[in-house]
Parts: sequence; structure tokens; C-alpha cells
Amino acid sequence: MTPFPLPFPVKDAAAEAGGAPFGNLPEWDLTDLYPAPDAPEIKRDWDWLEEACKSFAADYEGKLATLDATGLLDCVLRYERIDSVGGRIMSYAGLRYYQNTTDAGRAKYMSDAQDRITALTTPLVFFSLEVNRLDDAALDAMFEANADLARYKPVFDRLRAMRPYQLSDELEKFLHDQSTVGAAAWNRLFDETVAGLEFEVDGETLGIEATLNLLSDTDRSRREAGARALAEVFGQNVKLFARVHNTLAKEKEITDRWRGLPTPQMGRHLSNHVEPEVVEALRNAVVAAYPKLSHRYYALKAKWMGLDRLEVWDRNAPLQTAPLPTVGWDEARETVLSAYAAFDPEMARIAEPFFDKGWIDAGVKPGKAPGAFAHPTVADAHPYVMLNYLGKPRDVMTLAHELGHGVHQVLAAGQGELLSSTPLTLAETASVFGEMLTFRRLLDGAATPAQRKTLLAGKVEDMINTVVRQIAFYDFECKLHAARRGGELTPEDINALWMSVQAESLGPVFDFMPGYETFWAYIPHFVHSPFYVYAYAFGDGLVNALYAVYEDGDADFQAKYFEMLKAGGSKHHKELLAPFGLDASDPAFWDKGLSMISGFIDQLEAME
Repeated sequence: MTPFPLPFPVKDAAAEAGGAPFGNLPEWDLTDLYPAPDAPEIKRDWDWLEEACKSFAADYEGKLATLDATGLLDCVLRYERIDSVGGRIMSYAGLRYYQNTTDAGRAKYMSDAQDRITALTTPLVFFSLEVNRLDDAALDAMFEANADLARYKPVFDRLRAMRPYQLSDELEKFLHDQSTVGAAAWNRLFDETVAGLEFEVDGETLGIEATLNLLSDTDRSRREAGARALAEVFGQNVKLFARVHNTLAKEKEITDRWRGLPTPQMGRHLSNHVEPEVVEALRNAVVAAYPKLSHRYYALKAKWMGLDRLEVWDRNAPLQTAPLPTVGWDEARETVLSAYAAFDPEMARIAEPFFDKGWIDAGVKPGKAPGAFAHPTVADAHPYVMLNYLGKPRDVMTLAHELGHGVHQVLAAGQGELLSSTPLTLAETASVFGEMLTFRRLLDGAATPAQRKTLLAGKVEDMINTVVRQIAFYDFECKLHAARRGGELTPEDINALWMSVQAESLGPVFDFMPGYETFWAYIPHFVHSPFYVYAYAFGDGLVNALYAVYEDGDADFQAKYFEMLKAGGSKHHKELLAPFGLDASDPAFWDKGLSMISGFIDQLEAME
């Protein structure tokens, strides 16, 4: 059991915000988890969890090797139930906290829950350690003897992938116990600091969401004012952010060194069930494509804007040729659900309860966590989606993205608590596919060539943010963790690493204002989920390849697609992609995905 993580942050984590009326924006109804923070149901579950953890340890510690197949299955089912009850409690505490991270009561509630869950589950640490000491042949024989147990083989495979890097029982228990005052505590400090930042823009005090939103304003002077306000406040706080990154990177280095992990990235690759060489092939393909993707597109954008050079505040500037109107919430709902229904009515049916039953929290509110995510909670409940909705076309894409996660999570829940969670490399599949369906529907409905150009340009920018920007983020993290192994990093050191990847990825048309070197400071991925970011590029490339199969008219595509989502974390990416004739370990696979982005840029160039 781990403390509540930041689930599936949207691509550019704190990309949009502000505060205007867009209709009746929904708020979460968390009563499906618990009626209230002090509800008797929570006390009931805490009491059950305490007894269940004690009895599990008493019944099984030191005895896993003596169990037959039926006994081991009973053990797994009891462990799964504990995981589910603990996950429900922490989901409730965490979701309440993300609604208002600056509320001291909510912060204390989540922190206390993390402390208690960690203490109660410490006796369970033996489970994974003893699983990893089981004899391979004996375990395989039990899988052959009991089909119900064999269903959990992927769980055992994931646990046993860590066998070479497992520490002693005492050290593993120590790491478990100290987790709430280690990374989790630094994560909270980061979250609360970012949520509490204030920015002065033209005499107005704004939060981080509203200020970042200015970077996509139609008024260039407003974009510049927002960028300079961000740089000023990030600069004022850069020492604290550098301390957070130094501490977390050092903690990771110590743990990785004790475990014998060969690289800082290896732990992420293992948890994602993806081979390092596959990630390296993805990274290399994207970096090699920078000139024909981001460099080419931003040069084209500079031409559209009548500029010889672009500033960083022009990166997300909307095109002036055909400004798109503000999108009300009801229209956003209809746009996404109709796009889903056109693909398959079942997808829209699964998504509809999110709107009607309090499964979405959409409005921008003081203290609310930035960005957007979909959290699956537990398999016997349902997911919750968080947005910061401001009526921009990009916000509609974010809604489509997070609802894609939600649909995936609903379908995968049938696998049960231990098998429903999807590796990060595949977790972005349904979200990016949902975006693509919505984009294609909007593009088909464009009223004029100018509108079509605006939509195409917006999609290219989103794809560049998803692929190019995230791989640049990944390279930044790789450089950061490598450099930290050589000693403490000053803010200036981290700034230099950031600028090295920004210049390379964005291209020669950009100038970088003083202060932009600190813009690494607010990005939560680096703090919450080291090396998470390549999952976005992985997902985009995978979906582009999938969508090409769909456009080619595969008659069984929808059925195979739903089966892939229902699999959750029960299958490896090779097995899931095989029915579509795709293989992510083939370097040409990534070129196929990148060619879709390049093709969109070709269309834009042809419009000149």
C-alpha cells in the first residue's frame, strides 16, 4: 500500500486556467466512496483494515513457500481485499485534498491517513519479499494446477521482476515505514507551494492556473506579462524548488544504489513493464524528428504571426486567422460524447455517468490542484475526473483526454484490484485515442478553411506538447538525475540543464527571455512520478499507429479496442498490440506514429 499518488496529470500539467462562467460546471460527489470525512463507514473500514493486516501477517508470514495452489490463491485474494479497502480510504482522502490543497484540515486529514495506512500495512511487506523467494518451477506448477491462481500470474511477474533489486526484509520494512516522511512529504510541500503561489499581472493578483492561462491569450502583450510574472515568482522560489529536486533525486539515487538498479530510469521501466531498449528507440526517434516536427512547425508559426523570431510566450499563442469561440460546458459535453458515440455507442454510454453522477470536478477554484487527471479509485467503485475548465477548445481536448482515461478505468475494473491498473506506457492509450476521435469530429465539422487551419494547428501543437515536449522533459530528468549523482545541484545548475533541452527541442526560431530557465520549477511530473513523462510520447505514438489501423477499415477494430482496454494490467504491450498487427519493439513503429504529426504539418504548409 502506497500513499495517494498524483494520478495521470494532464500532458502539460498546469496548462490552462482562469475564471469565467461556462455554464453549470459539475463538482465531485465523493459519497460513493464515503458519506463524510467522519462517517462511521470510514471507522468501520479502518477497524477492518487493522485487523485484516494483522491476521494476514499472522497467517502467512514465513509460510508462503509451504502453501499449495489453493492456499496461495486464498492468500492473494485476501491481499487484494486489503489493497481495495486501503485504496478506497486513500482515494477519498486524496481527492478531498486535491479539491483544495491549501485547506489545512484537508491536508492534515490526508497526511494522517497516509501515516496510518503506512503503519497498518507495514506487516504486509513480507508478502512481496517471500513471493520473490518462491521457486520458479514450484510456482509454475501451481499456476498449471489452478486456473484461478494463474489469472494472477501477471501480478507475480511484476513482483518478481524486482527480485534482482530486492533488499533484506528489514530494509524493505524500513523503506516502507519512512515513506511518509520521505518522498510523500516533499510531494506535499511542492503541491502546497505551487497552489499557494501568487502572480501580479497588470495590477491583478492571479493564481498559477490563471497566470499560465495567459500564455495562450490572443493579446501578445498579455502573454508576455504572464510569462514575466511566472519568471519572477519562480525565480523568487527557485531555491525551494531546487531543494525539493535535489532531495528527491538524492533519495532515489540512494535507494537505487542499495537495490543495484543500473540506471535511474530502470525502476520506471520495470513498473511500466517496458524494455529499456523500447524506450530508448522511442526517445531516439523523437529527437531525430525534432527538425521535421517542432522546428518546422514553429518556423511556420512565426511566419503566420509576422515575426522573424518567436519568444517563449508565443509557443502556445492561438492563431489570429480564425479565433475560436468560447465553448460552454454543455457544448463540450455534447462534442466529446458525440465523437465517442460515432466511434462506438458503447464508449459514449460508459462516459455519460461521469457528467450525470458527480464524477467530474470541472471548475477553477482557489487552492484546487492545477491541471487535470483521472483517478481510478478502486475496482469496486468508479473513477473521478478533475479538470480546470475555462471554455477553450484545448479544454475540450482535455475533457476528451481525461474521459478516455475514465472509460479505460471503468472497463479495466473488471480485472479486479490487483490486475486493473494499467502500466503508464499503456495508460495513455484511451485518453489520447479519445482526443483523436474528438479532434477528427471537430475537423470534419470545420465551417471554413481558416477554421480547419486553426484546428489543425492546435492539434499539431498538442501533439508536439505530447511528444516533443515530453521527450525533452524526459531528457531533462535523465540529465538532472545523472548530474545529481555528482553532487548537490545549484538552481543555476538545474536551470542550465533545462535550457539545454529547451533550445534543442523547440528549435532555432526561439529566443528565451531571462527567467525562462526556471520554468522547470512548477512541473509536477518531475516531483511525483520521476520519468513518467515518456508515457505520453509512448501513448501518442501508439495511438497514432492504432488510429492508422482504424482508418484502414479493420472491421473488428472496435471489438479488439475494447478488449485491449478491458485487459487493464493483465497483459504486456506486445500481447495487447498483436491483434492490430503492431509491435512497439520495432523501431519503425515509432516512425509510423511520428509521420502522422509530420503529415498534419504538411497539410498546414499546403494551405500557405
